[in-house]
Amino acid sequence: WHRRRCQGDVRLPRYGPGMDDMPVTIARWSGPRGEVVLRRHGVADDAIEELIVNGAFAMDSAETASEQALADLVPPGARVLVGGLGLGFTAATLLDARVGTVDVVEIEEALVAWAYEGVTLRLGRVARDPRVRLWVADVRAVLTGHEPEPAGPWDAILLDVDNGPDFLIHAENAALYREEALSAAYARLAPGGLLAIWCQGANAGLRSRLQALTSTAREEVHKVRSGRHLISYVIYTARAPH
Repeated sequence: WHRRRCQGDVRLPRYGPGMDDMPVTIARWSGPRGEVVLRRHGVADDAIEELIVNGAFAMDSAETASEQALADLVPPGARVLVGGLGLGFTAATLLDARVGTVDVVEIEEALVAWAYEGVTLRLGRVARDPRVRLWVADVRAVLTGHEPEPAGPWDAILLDVDNGPDFLIHAENAALYREEALSAAYARLAPGGLLAIWCQGANAGLRSRLQALTSTAREEVHKVRSGRHLISYVIYTARAPH
């Protein structure tokens, strides 16, 4: 999902044109995992998109620097797997970086449908790009082989499906950060490939599990400013041997 994620409906205040306006719901869907709502604040270039999942603020488009940092780790021409479509920022940044192909695995079928419908400009752009394949699936099932497609190996696997182990929107996503899924993801990398995981904050357990997997594991802190707040997000990385 995305930056500035918070538990429950708690959100950091935003400051800027149009932010006092009431949000407008532009898409809503209810399914077996609950309700997914896409909202918009403001108009034209000042518009901010928000994604709400089961009443919890999941992401918005106000601050995307750490998403771009996640995608910036990938070299041009790479074959990439992205876990989590969200509002499409990571995938769009990869396309700007001229990667080879992008497999986006998203468990919420509504987000994939909204991308094909072009509900937002960015989602529509991702869906239309011939380098992109959108899959409705659980990325953990893909990585562990319980879903046959898409199949790797990939030059980079970027996981951005929740807030990280400490701030989950869906409790079952905790399994993605455990040994089995991490090992499976690492095994799907091409030689020299990169595994990168976005987290809302540092997590010693995740760092320890990655370090047990490979000596290349790293913790990268990305500080972003949101209004009057300075927030530290973390990207964990691990590289496969050449």
